[in-house]
Amino acid sequence: MAVLLAFFGMVCWGLAPIFGKLGLSQVHPLVALSLRTMMASTLILGWLLYSKSYNLFWEIPIKFWFFIATEAILATLVGDLAYFGALKYGNINDVTLIMSSSPLITIIFSCLLLDQKIYAQQLIGALLIICGLVLITVKV
Repeated sequence: MAVLLAFFGMVCWGLAPIFGKLGLSQVHPLVALSLRTMMASTLILGWLLYSKSYNLFWEIPIKFWFFIATEAILATLVGDLAYFGALKYGNINDVTLIMSSSPLITIIFSCLLLDQKIYAQQLIGALLIICGLVLITVKV
């Protein structure tokens, strides 16, 4: 099930930049991010209320609110704003390839902060990502 969900997410994330680039043609990245966030928040709030899962908020310890808030600031606010700016002013292919390299940062910090192990195939994959970044950023 996880693999199917991951592939579905991959397709969604692969198509989203196309619509983002089209939408950003006449819109400032901050306005676009605000609209997207409001739309997503409204849909998620409706889903939350419909599923009656809102009582779960009270079961989350304060410490985890901090972690989720930090993730939201890094990913949804700052990261997505940088992404929208890059998408508006850059080549969509370069932007999405660079943004899709975020697992490199995750791997490094998961080792440093969470004491996660790196396996050989992950290291090889990370090196291949770095080679790909070099290939797309060096213009010949």
